[in-house]
Amino acid sequence: MIGSRWGVSDSETTLRYPCDAFLPAPTLEVWRGVTVQVEPEALWPWLTQVRVAPYSYDWIDNLGRRSPRRLLHLPEPRVGDPYTTAGRREMGRIVAVERGRHLTGTILGAYMSYLLVPGDPGTTRLLLKVVADVNSLLAPALSVGDLVMARRQLLNLKALAEEAPRPAGR
Repeated sequence: MIGSRWGVSDSETTLRYPCDAFLPAPTLEVWRGVTVQVEPEALWPWLTQVRVAPYSYDWIDNLGRRSPRRLLHLPEPRVGDPYTTAGRREMGRIVAVERGRHLTGTILGAYMSYLLVPGDPGTTRLLLKVVADVNSLLAPALSVGDLVMARRQLLNLKALAEEAPRPAGR
């Protein structure tokens, strides 16, 4: 399907993502990925901030309000917590989380898992898989729309994590 993959390898699409457990036979599956030049523990706090802002195109999905550009030192996410905020409204719920490894949420009937996969020393693969049951006629449009928004989100999180100050010796 058009727009179903961006920045992921064939092997990354065959991984088991936590969202697969919530929707085992989806009509839509999309994967996105980016390499971030930090260790997973430096990326994790940025990823968990999707709870307060979308980090994609703020002028579209956050009513022009800029996603935070500094760490807010939020409490660790828990199952049942709001998944994200868009347009100044809480949306979705966190359905599974493993600190430093994955964050999985649901919104509008879709499930999405962000995986942090350690790469070469000092790098992390930030992977996203989205699954949903949608009308087959709508699936291509949703896939392309998600590609545009998710790509921007992952690139923003990458840039913020890479630009953040790191402890001495790193």
